[in-house]
Amino acid sequence: MGSFQFDGVTFRAYPGDHDPPHVYGRYQGIVVILELGNDRRVRLAERGDAILPPNAKRNQVQHVLNAANSCFDSLMVKWEEAHA
Repeated sequence: MGSFQFDGVTFRAYPGDHDPPHVYGRYQGIVVILELGNDRRVRLAERGDAILPPNAKRNQVQHVLNAANSCFDSLMVKWEEAHA
């Protein structure tokens, strides 16, 4: 499993995980699943469990998204390493 920390968020990519490329961001007790787009942008995954718990604070989720967009290249490297 490839992981690293950026701006207080721990990002993980799991080996053998399905496409599209995505990572899990953990921050202050929440988990956010993020898709890594071809346009070099990070988006909240389009799935029912993309934010856990579902009542996570909006500012926490936004922090994870902002951090992920700031380190897109590193996230993509972790995804590729986990799937090599």
